[in-house]
Amino acid sequence: MTKIIDRVTIVTGASRGIGRAVAEQLAEAGCMVVAAARAQHAEETVATILASGGRAELASLDVTEPDAVRNLVSDVVKRLGRIDVLVANAGIARDQLLLRLQRKDWDDVLATNLTAVFTCVQAVLRPMIRQRFGRIITISSVVGQMGNAGQASYAASKAGLIGFTKAVAKEVASRGVTANVVAPGLIDTDMTRALGSEGRDNWQSLVPLGRMGTPADVAHAVRFLASDEASYITGQVVGVNGGMYM
Repeated sequence: MTKIIDRVTIVTGASRGIGRAVAEQLAEAGCMVVAAARAQHAEETVATILASGGRAELASLDVTEPDAVRNLVSDVVKRLGRIDVLVANAGIARDQLLLRLQRKDWDDVLATNLTAVFTCVQAVLRPMIRQRFGRIITISSVVGQMGNAGQASYAASKAGLIGFTKAVAKEVASRGVTANVVAPGLIDTDMTRALGSEGRDNWQSLVPLGRMGTPADVAHAVRFLASDEASYITGQVVGVNGGMYM
């Protein structure tokens, strides 16, 4: 598999699901992984990486706190000398039909899924531009591409990520920094388990490959985009959705 030796990587939302799988894949590839999540929630992720011989450290981070984000990036660059890869994965959902959707829930979803990504990307851009190398990978969703009833806030935030990442890609391409989006489909995570068996079956019926994806399926795509093999790819949306959206 693709090796990515000695790159310093920050993964947000690294405590479980896709974020944890991404952190473990990048560590296996040879990266030094800063596993960021609220409180000490990514502790288990770090322990797993260290037990397998990889390199990782824990970062307690609320991505909706701009000062905390900036302080983390500054600390990583100061201690480790650089920041090579950002995987902006942290996200939440507050699903509800639009007529019943509360403004606070809308604001919380946009703050975590979109505004916090702006904060994270802005924080890493200066050191990436200075070193003339960087990989920015944002985690969107098939829902941001095709919409879904009851997920207006989630769809808006994930669609916004796509436009945001494409704009960033154009701004920083000349400095050796790429920016791409991975858009997972129906993935077996805590979020999709909350749909219940009937809900998941309904979604799965829309997948031509006939199965749910795994966090590892998404992590493999992220690993590729973080590697030298993807050096000529920027501003793209990589769908990991089993053909649900083409």
